[in-house]
Amino acid sequence: MDVRASRTTNPNRWLDTCPEFSRPICEQLREWMFRWQPDLKESVNTNMLCYSGRKRIVAIAGFKKHAQMVFFRGTELPDPAKLFVGGEDNTNIRNVDFLSLDKVNARALQQLIHAAVMMDANPELPPMPPRKREEWPMPEALGNALNKNAKALAGYESLKPTYQREWKVYVSMAKRPETIEKRLAETIQALERGRKWAQRKE
Repeated sequence: MDVRASRTTNPNRWLDTCPEFSRPICEQLREWMFRWQPDLKESVNTNMLCYSGRKRIVAIAGFKKHAQMVFFRGTELPDPAKLFVGGEDNTNIRNVDFLSLDKVNARALQQLIHAAVMMDANPELPPMPPRKREEWPMPEALGNALNKNAKALAGYESLKPTYQREWKVYVSMAKRPETIEKRLAETIQALERGRKWAQRKE
């Protein structure tokens, strides 16, 4: 089941489907991609505007309160400007988040994209094998809630282990009872729609 079906498969119409807040940011990111890497192939996949060489390299995603650039081999890239937001322990993907265009380090972003393109173009640098991580234990509260909600359980089981882990971490990191309840309610509501953690507010 595709839990994040694309709103359109046409790259030229994709911007029109973005939320109002992130649309101008995505428009600028797309314009930069055309200017900086005009030879990449543009397509839409899992509701992201993707750019590919030998394989997918980067993608642009638009959300209600931010835009995002996804680097599919981000864990292998140098990031001296510290553009990446979290994800140090990810297997492959890392993201750059954009809340506005005012403080974007365009030069550093261009260099990061260039490094990603050069890595993809080199057949002697195949992607690193996924990192193996210890299984995150199921929080008791989440396990109980899933057992009581068949729809949420089905949504949870439809997700890949990486995305299941994100939900388990999200709930288990809450310490105060009211925070646990709030996150648990948000988690169950999102899982009823088959959402990943990053899509919880869509």
